This record gives sequence, structure tokens and C-alpha cells, in this order.
Amino acid sequence: MSLDYRGITVGYALTGSHCTFEEVMPQIQRFVDLGARVVPIVSNTIMTTDTRFGKSQHWQQQLKDITGNDMISSIVEAEPLGPSKLLDVLVIAPCTGNTTSKLANAVTDSPVLMAAKAQMRNLRPLVLAISTNDGLGLNAANIAKLLVTKNIYFVPYGQDNPAQKPNSLVARMELIPEACAAALEGKQLQPLIIERFQYK
Repeated sequence: MSLDYRGITVGYALTGSHCTFEEVMPQIQRFVDLGARVVPIVSNTIMTTDTRFGKSQHWQQQLKDITGNDMISSIVEAEPLGPSKLLDVLVIAPCTGNTTSKLANAVTDSPVLMAAKAQMRNLRPLVLAISTNDGLGLNAANIAKLLVTKNIYFVPYGQDNPAQKPNSLVARMELIPEACAAALEGKQLQPLIIERFQYK
């Protein structure tokens, strides 16, 4: 599995798990450092929502500064990704429970979901880095549905806080480039289910 991304265009999509943004930004930088062209794609909440984890404008500016590219931030801007076949691999990181649910049920109502639809149309790899409080709750069925969908791969994930949030699942964000490299070879990075939480 090669981490040489020279000549590879990576679509990097972010949805509204704001608490993980600080964790995923270094992975976007890693793609750039590994030679990838990175196209940022953002959900509506990234463009409009300020939270205790940072202001919308701050995250938008970071994406532009790291990638050197303007964000795709509307369904209209994302739709041409299908016909153009621009993206070699698309990663959604973080991928919220809301996005996971909609993707599993063919709902296309955001730029990120339109980009995912375009990528699946082209039979090219789509990689999900889930971050959801109900991954072992109602969303478990949606995750299972996506696990057996052709050309969809996952960043290894596990329970992040089983004592206080027993249904919560979060991906190991530092494995995003490795998971995408495996997906480009048609493989799921293993092990898929990992331990994020260490009992003391």
C-alpha cells in the first residue's frame, strides 16, 4: 500500500461533527504533504455554524490555506464531480450520523451527499470516517448497510466513550490517508473495528 499521492486528486468532505475538526485538519495537511491535490467539500453547517469548537470562518479559512483550493459548498457546485470524474478518492471525515443515515438511504440534500453520489456513480472509492453518537443505536443499521456497499470503505473506528456514551462510534482520524490508500487499491484497511478507549 503506497502513501505516494502524487498525481492523485482527493476529495475531502467535512460534515458537522465540529468536535473533530481540530483532529482532521492535520490529516488534510498530510494529504497535501504526500503530494495530493485536495478538493475541499463542505456541508451547509460548516458554512453557517459557529460553535464552542470554533467559528465557521476560521474552519473555512483553514481549509483554503491548507489545500490552496476554494471549497465546494453547494449542491450545484458538487454535481459536476460526476461527469468530470475529478476525484480519484472521496473521503467524508468527519461523517456524522445524519450523513451516514442519508447516504445509506439515497438522500441527496447537501454538497457532501451530492459529491458522494457522484463518486458512487463513477464506481470510485468513497471512504467514511464516522463520528456519531448513535453508531451502536439506530444508526447501526445504516452503518451495516454501507459496510456491504460496493466501493464504500471505512476508516477504522471504535467506541470513544463507552462509559458515558455507549452507542458512540468515532473513527481513528489519524488513519485517514492509510484508509484512502487501501481503498484506491480496492481494499478495506484492517482491522476495521479497533479500540479507541482504554480502560484504566
